[in-house]
Amino acid sequence: MDITNLFRDLPESLPEEAFQALVESGDVRIERIVSHGHASPEGYWYDQPQSEFVVLLQGSATLQIEGEDQPRLLVPGDFVNLLSHQKHRVESTDPDVKTIWLAIHYGS
Repeated sequence: MDITNLFRDLPESLPEEAFQALVESGDVRIERIVSHGHASPEGYWYDQPQSEFVVLLQGSATLQIEGEDQPRLLVPGDFVNLLSHQKHRVESTDPDVKTIWLAIHYGS
């Protein structure tokens, strides 16, 4: 088994967010997401069939959850558990520092 690091081997350029599956087993998928000034397209909401536990490791992001008046500012160490079909969107990610997320998708 190799030891790897979530902060190494980051993409040099990021025309789009980078999604990297780290572990997939049954109804669980763990992935690293790397953003750099990215946001969800205007009017687009994620509406996923699985729940998603996501923790922000580096950088910052603003996350809007449907039904909430104000977006949430996420900084390193912040996490949120999004239940299946809980609509959400990324309003912004840090344009100066690569934002690294760890996302755990689970359930059906």
